[in-house]
Amino acid sequence: MATDDRVVVIGGSSRGIGLAVAHRLIAEGASVVMNGREQDVLDSAVAEVTAGGGRAVGVVGSLARPGVAFAMLDAAREHFGRVDGAVNCAGVAEPLGSSILTIDSEEFAAQIDAHLVSAFELTRAAAEVFVAQRHGSIVLSGSAAASGMFGGTGYPAAKGGVAALASAVAADLRSTGVRVNVVMPGARTRLSTGPDYHAHIDDLRARGVLDPGVHAMAADPAPPDYVAALYAYLVSDAAADVTGETFTAAGNVIGRHGPSPMSLIAYRDHTDTPPYTPDEIHAAFADQA
Repeated sequence: MATDDRVVVIGGSSRGIGLAVAHRLIAEGASVVMNGREQDVLDSAVAEVTAGGGRAVGVVGSLARPGVAFAMLDAAREHFGRVDGAVNCAGVAEPLGSSILTIDSEEFAAQIDAHLVSAFELTRAAAEVFVAQRHGSIVLSGSAAASGMFGGTGYPAAKGGVAALASAVAADLRSTGVRVNVVMPGARTRLSTGPDYHAHIDDLRARGVLDPGVHAMAADPAPPDYVAALYAYLVSDAAADVTGETFTAAGNVIGRHGPSPMSLIAYRDHTDTPPYTPDEIHAAFADQA
């Protein structure tokens, strides 16, 4: 695959999926700039991925903070002479059992910050470089949680925002040679293990929020290296024509999500008819039943 000599910055790569992506990209011949909030954890991750001779450097800090993403792009060019891809795996867990009845404004803002703002900051920094050089691939991390199937508030709201951001930026930059895609990963990480997590998904299943099949997958996710290859593929030249798309990767399941078509409920030309009344709308809904 054409990732030899690629240089990729990876937000949130000191642990979990981001660390697995770093390992995979290095195995494919790429060089990486890694990132995490804790210096000692990041240093250990960099040492881990370079133990076999790979090339990596680290930039510490929350990717949601202005300047950190730009520092990652600068580090890529300083150490490796170029940058070809940007991947965001940064994020934090929403408090287990959190709902609109329990979450406070500060907790909600922290979720938006960790997931959506980090995606924006990395996309903004990468787009500036990639547009100037007329090539580059941005891969953001979404989640099936945006559909509401795992409950919560801030986490699904932020992940839904990531998907919308990626779609808009992909359309905006399509003529420049810059690609933007989303991976919705399902993998065993700190966010999807432990008794509290299993109690949470069991409760969702008991309340009918999760169907049995999704509950079974959520209860026993595959390790993160199973999803890392899709990220690596999307930053490679092999995916040069892929942009504006959302994919699922969970275990050995890879799925592509097409656009959701609108289902027409009612129509009449507004130029010669009055607005619908609530009763007419009710009747139109009844006709769809």
